[in-house]
Amino acid sequence: MLNSLPRWAAAIALAAIAPLASAASTVLSFDDLATDFVPANYGGLDWTGSGWFSFDGTDTQRPYTPHSGNNLATLSWDGSDANSTVRFHQAATFEGAWFSGYAEGDVTFKLYYQGALVGTSATLLASATPSFLASGYAGLVDAVSITSAGHAFYAMDDFTFTAAVPEPETWALMLAGLAAVTAAARRRA
Repeated sequence: MLNSLPRWAAAIALAAIAPLASAASTVLSFDDLATDFVPANYGGLDWTGSGWFSFDGTDTQRPYTPHSGNNLATLSWDGSDANSTVRFHQAATFEGAWFSGYAEGDVTFKLYYQGALVGTSATLLASATPSFLASGYAGLVDAVSITSAGHAFYAMDDFTFTAAVPEPETWALMLAGLAAVTAAARRRA
C-alpha cells in the first residue's frame, strides 16, 4: 500500500491540473438567448453594468448580420461607452468579437486589468458583412469596454475569450508540492 502512495499522489495531482492545461476558447454567440436583455451572468461574465440586449438578426434586420446563428447583441439608442462594459469574474485572455451594422458604428475595444487600461484595439467600421475585431492584446483582462461614436449602429456576435491558465510560477509551485508529497511518501515506504 505504501509503495503505491506516490503513484496515487501523482495521479491526483495530474487530475487536478489537467483541466488547467487545456483551456479552450469560449464563444458567446447569443443564440441561446431570447430576444431580451443579456442576462447578468451570461457566459460566466458580468453583464450587470451594461445595457446589452439580444435580438434576432435575420435578413430583415440588415445590415445587422449575424456571423453565426441568428442572434446578435447590441446596445440601445442611449447606449454609451460606460454601459458597454463586460466584466470577467476571473481574468481571461480576450480574443475579440464579430461586428456588423452601419458605418457610423465604428467600434474599438478598451481592455482593462485591475482597473488599469492595458490595451486598445484597432478601430473597425461596421458593415453588412460581419467582420472580426481582434483585441490586439495577449495579456490578461478583467473588463472589456466597446467604445463607439454610435452604439446603436452596430451589433456584436461571437464574443470570444479564453479563461486564464496558471502562470509559470503557479505551475512551478504545483510541481514542487507534488515532488514534496512524493518524497514524503517514499520516505515513509
